[in-house]
Amino acid sequence: MREAMDILLRAAKTPASILIFGESGTGKSVAARAVHERSHLADKPFVTVSCPSLSKELLESELFGHVRGSFTGAIKDHWGKVRAAEGGTLFLDEIGDLPMEIQPKLLRLLQEREYERLGENITRQANLRVIAATNRDLKKRVAEGLFREDLYFRLNVIAVEMPPLRSRNEDLIRFAEHYEKFFAGQCGRKLEGLSPEVVACIRAYVWPGNLRELRNAIERAVILAKHEKLFPGDFPAELRGQSTLTTTAGDNSSQVGSLISLEKLEEAHLRKVLERTPSLTEAAEVLGIDQATLYRKRKKIGLE
Repeated sequence: MREAMDILLRAAKTPASILIFGESGTGKSVAARAVHERSHLADKPFVTVSCPSLSKELLESELFGHVRGSFTGAIKDHWGKVRAAEGGTLFLDEIGDLPMEIQPKLLRLLQEREYERLGENITRQANLRVIAATNRDLKKRVAEGLFREDLYFRLNVIAVEMPPLRSRNEDLIRFAEHYEKFFAGQCGRKLEGLSPEVVACIRAYVWPGNLRELRNAIERAVILAKHEKLFPGDFPAELRGQSTLTTTAGDNSSQVGSLISLEKLEEAHLRKVLERTPSLTEAAEVLGIDQATLYRKRKKIGLE
């Protein structure tokens, strides 16, 4: 995480486009705003566009604007987010879902700093910085013909990956404690923090929704807490169930020295390492094997 933020903040004061990869909920939009606030554009607008949230036509209008009558429902002229971000930063969230029809226009905006409103033939100039984020594998999208290769390379000047929460074990409890204090203050509750049982639950769970899921879970627990500390009963059932399952598996079936085969022990260790590392490359390094061997072992235990 420090490495990712170091790259982002070093690039902040340049006009270079930035591409942020990462699973949903890992803080990509927070990182984008941090770049803007530490850049030479900090006093200018920071404008967000969520690419998968609208139809192709409405998204194009949202980005570039439109003139009256350009489509059904266009009852008056409209300036888009490109104009709103003039002089500042345009943040394109989940750009991997940007429709193919709009991608050439975005490429033109990035390369020529030009755009046209929908239904208008007047070329306008744009002075802004683009930061994009996605939870998709853009190389795979390019190979599938769903994302333009030239646009991918134009966006991919400075690229970083936000690590998932499950690979940030040292940060996990620190985040949980921060959210507990925040929501306790917001709700007017006097709480004394996390119980040891909750700490075990949080460490055992894999957090597929990352920071967003952790935040929601802690908010729920603070609201429902019956005691001076947070206990497992205050949390969603899936979190409690994951903790029980992991503890049981660790105590009875996959612990070193348990009466199980080496194959089963290796499988349990492989799954745990893959959960806690952000990439297959890092997992292979931790396990001391090459990626081809790791691929075969993943396939054998059904993790593909």
